Amino acid sequence: MSTENDKTGKRKIESYDISRSDETLHLATDLARFIKENKLFLNIQGKEYVNVEGWQYAGSRLGILPVVEELTNLSDENEIKYKAQVRLLNLRTEQIIGSGFAICSNKEHGKKYYQEFAIASMAQTRAIGKAYRNILAWIIRAAGYEPTPAEEMDYMAGPGREEQPAKAPVAPARENQPVRVEATPAETPDFKPATTRQKAEILLLLNNEVVTTAEKEKMVSSINKLDTERADKAIAKLKKTIADRQSGAAA
Repeated sequence: MSTENDKTGKRKIESYDISRSDETLHLATDLARFIKENKLFLNIQGKEYVNVEGWQYAGSRLGILPVVEELTNLSDENEIKYKAQVRLLNLRTEQIIGSGFAICSNKEHGKKYYQEFAIASMAQTRAIGKAYRNILAWIIRAAGYEPTPAEEMDYMAGPGREEQPAKAPVAPARENQPVRVEATPAETPDFKPATTRQKAEILLLLNNEVVTTAEKEKMVSSINKLDTERADKAIAKLKKTIADRQSGAAA
């Protein structure tokens, strides 16, 4: 973690190192505060999704900046449509460490009257969020938010959507279920939700190569329902599982 002195002579954090787990834990806490104070999230169907500005803040604290590599006009006489390609540059190493692409069209819900520059701009914005999501999703999750940029979800927040719940597809209806499950223990006086540090430690352990994809998905989907006691048990179980599998592989 690099630091510098401010005008008062106090040390302040300049940036974090994504390769160091202790620093990324601090970043998750800092990120949660920054997003909440600046209201850089959207509440969609009971879940909170971070705006691209929040993802950019996380990236900038890690010295990772987006570079728009390509903006392609896919428009025709009936549609305004752009595709953007973004790469992520690590300023410390000057290496490309991630990428993402996205498309935006005036055929999307709520964008019928968007001018061409606005469609092109949104394609770039979405691509930036997508690129960051590919490498920083776990940090956003550790901060307590959904690991999908809000700009990818804006179609769900369009006018008139809430007025037609009967026409909603089945999949989003299932996605709402965890929200209702989470609300029940939160109303219990003794319920203490898992801390940001506990969530971050779980996510770091899940990144181990011996943990299967299915196990990762199952744990991530339920991480916000854990209380502090269950989170401690999950951490202990993950550590034991990883140690057992690593020792078995070595043997």
